[in-house]
Amino acid sequence: MPTLTVWALRAALSYLGIGFTLGAVMLAARGLGSASAALRYRPLHAELLLIGWMLQLAFGVAYWILPRRPGSDRGGERLAWSALLLLNLGIWSVGVGALFDAPAGVLVAGRSAELLAAMVFATHAWPRVRAYSLKSDVRPR
Repeated sequence: MPTLTVWALRAALSYLGIGFTLGAVMLAARGLGSASAALRYRPLHAELLLIGWMLQLAFGVAYWILPRRPGSDRGGERLAWSALLLLNLGIWSVGVGALFDAPAGVLVAGRSAELLAAMVFATHAWPRVRAYSLKSDVRPR
């Protein structure tokens, strides 16, 4: 498994664990009657699970599983690492920014980093996406 995939999946699993822990804290606080204090974690919780877990997992698996380009290379490894770096910067900017009521510019910068990460990863992956073709020697019965 490529190094980039290993790190992306480890980070995704870390976000899953942190996100579930925050969810458990919010749920327990509701049962203990202090839900309003714990609800301030909701934006961070959503960011970690939706973007941190889901999108990072998708990036890591896509990097690993998409067909290699001719010559057996995955191509544009720098682009893929840049996408993961931008994604993680965006996750923490938006999540922590929302938690501490940061200025709107921080949240916009975080979302912009996430959008740029998606575009950079798409640029990396685009040449690797190709149509599936059946071999000519395989005949249906």
